[in-house]
Amino acid sequence: MATAQAVTPGAKARAGDPCVMVIFGAAGDLTKRKLVPALYNLLAAKLLPDKFAVIGVTSAEYSDDEFRRKLSSDIHEFATAKVDDKLWNAFDERVYYVSGDFRDAKLYQKLKDSLAKIDKEQGTPGNYLFYLATAPQFFGEIVRQLGTSGLTNEENGNWRRVIIEKPFGRDLDSAQALNKEIKKVLEETQIYRIDHYLGKETVQNMMVFRFGNGIFEPVWNRRYIDHVQITVAETVGVEQRGGYYDQSGALRDMVPNHTLQLVSMTAMEPPISFDSEAVRDEKAKVLHAIQPLSPESVLTHAVRGQYGPGTEDGKPAPGYRTEEQVNPQSATETFVAVQLAIDNWRWAGVPFYIRTGKRMAKRVTEIAIQFKRAPKLLFQEAGIEQMSANQIVMHIQPDEGISLRFSAKVPGPTVTLGSVDMSFAYSQYFGAAVATGYETLLLDCMIGDPTLFQRDDMVEAGWSVVEPVLDVWKALPPRDFPNYPSGSWGPTESDHLLEREGRHWRIIT
Repeated sequence: MATAQAVTPGAKARAGDPCVMVIFGAAGDLTKRKLVPALYNLLAAKLLPDKFAVIGVTSAEYSDDEFRRKLSSDIHEFATAKVDDKLWNAFDERVYYVSGDFRDAKLYQKLKDSLAKIDKEQGTPGNYLFYLATAPQFFGEIVRQLGTSGLTNEENGNWRRVIIEKPFGRDLDSAQALNKEIKKVLEETQIYRIDHYLGKETVQNMMVFRFGNGIFEPVWNRRYIDHVQITVAETVGVEQRGGYYDQSGALRDMVPNHTLQLVSMTAMEPPISFDSEAVRDEKAKVLHAIQPLSPESVLTHAVRGQYGPGTEDGKPAPGYRTEEQVNPQSATETFVAVQLAIDNWRWAGVPFYIRTGKRMAKRVTEIAIQFKRAPKLLFQEAGIEQMSANQIVMHIQPDEGISLRFSAKVPGPTVTLGSVDMSFAYSQYFGAAVATGYETLLLDCMIGDPTLFQRDDMVEAGWSVVEPVLDVWKALPPRDFPNYPSGSWGPTESDHLLEREGRHWRIIT
């Protein structure tokens, strides 16, 4: 087996700037499952600033000590590695709590007083990072209240930044309205629209893979690539999110953010530098180049599905309509597949097939680049009728890595071809990553690097892509829901999307 070569020395990761991180919605799942474990991992890696504190903000009544005990219990349940109690205790001392109603101006005065106190106690110099881990309806209100209280003002060299979780709007109009509302208070440089998929190692590695290797970029275009498949599949159902999900659906929940970010990373042109705006400019160009579907094309190039009863890990799984807080006659889709076209010089004529869904056969996120087949003329006399296509697959989760599929001769006296894979796994070459996916993103916020975050025009361009599909599906409710069993790869119409052009979804095992 091949071994990894020595890593070329480069810029050493630096710790974040001294700051206080304020988490609105700090009693929720995101905080205990992702944010606090990510902060602990940064501390363990010596990347959390020495002068740092966390303030949790919710409506529940906690004292500082009660909130610390809650987080201490949570970290031992959700940490990605064994917790070093000495290290955690050092973190625990930097945790504070403020309670109140997000719509009440009194909360923000309490928060302002608490921040001033913490700046003195912890030596933080007035840099504040506000994380909105709340329901979307509070995003605009919280930003407005922060602005009114003066907490977003940058002065005396201090910075103030706001991280906004998805979903950023429900459609193009609401996304534009939210952008307009928050930019009355914040400069674009203060806004960090987060997408945790971009914290995955493989996603970040895509630019290095493409632009740092001389053998891939020359064939990364329409001359050599037949099509691209992007799969974001989950085996779980809606779990406790039924109320939210039934108002959202798979298209809104996954495509304008996660899935189109993967498209833009795959299809972008080489940036002139790794400066954040240079990278985001190229990603934005891809999103603007995606051809919006006409109402007629939606009927042929977009497929929706809803899971019915089936199995998950060999056990019976309920249908979507029987899930908690879901309408028994719900017409909400839990699966989406769309064929996209990017109208630019590099990708003209290369279809991008995207699919995402719940209760599918396997939990997997991957990008599969399928190349055009080699001519079979040389092998016809050997009875070979069909040449296998070469593939590069970027495995994003759960096992991060990259694989390359090509043809080789099977040993023996006759010419028989077989497909073989060369695979690289991060865990085997560089050790298992102790990460939630949020570490890189939180650190980038602390040092002021917005490269992996969406800009306002990128958000709106993403919604522009899905808006025609939303409109048609709203006008034409589905008649065949549920149309795929739990534990499958989605409705058969998804297969037809590729089969009509002689293609098929990659078999994922």
